[in-house]
Amino acid sequence: MTDPLPPRQDDDAATPATGWRAPAIAVGLVLLWLLAWGTLDAPTLLAALAALALALAAARRGGGARPGGAPAAARGGSGDRLAAADAVLARIPDPVILLDPGAHVVEANDAARALLPNLRPGVPLSFALRDPGVLDGVEQALRAGAVVRAEYVERVSPERAFEVQIGPMAGAGEAARGVLLFFRDLTAARRLEHMRVDFIANASHELRTPLASLLGFIETLQGPARNDAAARERFLEIMRQQARRMTRLIDDLLSLSRIELRAHVPPETPVDMGDIVRQMIDTLAPLAAENGAEIALAIAEGPFALRGDRDELLRVVENLVENAIKYGASGGRIAVDLRRDDRGRILLAVADSGPGIAPEHLPRLTERFYRVDTATSRAKGGTGLGLAIVKHILNRHGGHLAIRSRPGEGAAFTVTLPPLSGAVPHRHPPVTRAS
Repeated sequence: MTDPLPPRQDDDAATPATGWRAPAIAVGLVLLWLLAWGTLDAPTLLAALAALALALAAARRGGGARPGGAPAAARGGSGDRLAAADAVLARIPDPVILLDPGAHVVEANDAARALLPNLRPGVPLSFALRDPGVLDGVEQALRAGAVVRAEYVERVSPERAFEVQIGPMAGAGEAARGVLLFFRDLTAARRLEHMRVDFIANASHELRTPLASLLGFIETLQGPARNDAAARERFLEIMRQQARRMTRLIDDLLSLSRIELRAHVPPETPVDMGDIVRQMIDTLAPLAAENGAEIALAIAEGPFALRGDRDELLRVVENLVENAIKYGASGGRIAVDLRRDDRGRILLAVADSGPGIAPEHLPRLTERFYRVDTATSRAKGGTGLGLAIVKHILNRHGGHLAIRSRPGEGAAFTVTLPPLSGAVPHRHPPVTRAS
């Protein structure tokens, strides 16, 4: 008589290392989705990643074999679940590293290997990362069994900053079986914070100067110059200029704020760039004549249709041409050229015959409050925001600004804008005139 067959064991029960791998994957996916929506705190995230990393480590330590020598391939879907876990870990955009109790690398995702190229499984973390704060945090997490936060700064150019959250992996009352390091990139946030601080400092400085001037003249008129009619008229004119300077600065700040608020909303209204350029050149012709400059306008055969905000595009032309009038050579020629390139894109070029700009200044010209010559800019009524406004408007319209200049050879500013696809409005004849 043959022995009865032993009771059939469930595959997942027979191999606990792989049986809980699928739930770990599901937990990881759900928690990563919550992280994307900003509803997940750091400890929960570490727990989710720990579960996922443990699943991978357990699967690899188990070698994928079943009791009794049956190959792992015989189990339905275990390979698929392992591949899914690998895929989830690889898709985590921030660096994640799993260490054993000896601080040796067990697993790392692609982002971690890109950040630390010397990471190798089985090798101590200190071989790839020599940051005392992070290494001390790993020891503390293993010893105390608590989440530790440290900061890691990559000192190569461009410098990057990370907050490292180090979480122990252990059950209730158990010693840590390893730690999980999660690197959160703070570079963009730090850069934005620096920009905010610089912006507030620059704006305060720009407003403080004319305000101090106004207060000084008011005190003088109330005191020594109380009965001096000539001094009063001279001081009042200076005060009027300073008040206008503050008004221009505040107007530019408000314009920049409005443009940034709508930066994510592309314009939908069809406009013709040729009409916009003609209108602004006619508006600025008196200013050019006052400064002894000549505007030479050349518009190729149109149309120049695009989707845009008319007021914002008028501001682009105004800022570029007005800068050429203010900073170009007195009595010089300003060339304004509107045409299409060989790809059909709309090109607006504004070139002056001024003193030119040194190469080291060119990359920073579109920064807020950046000036090549601060004294000259202020004397001519500049706020330091004109080209920053141009850049943000062009970003919203899907265009860009190119600047070319050499000392003594003037400067050329070229705007590139995408055309309105599929539109064939009436054609405009070419225009060439001097203002």
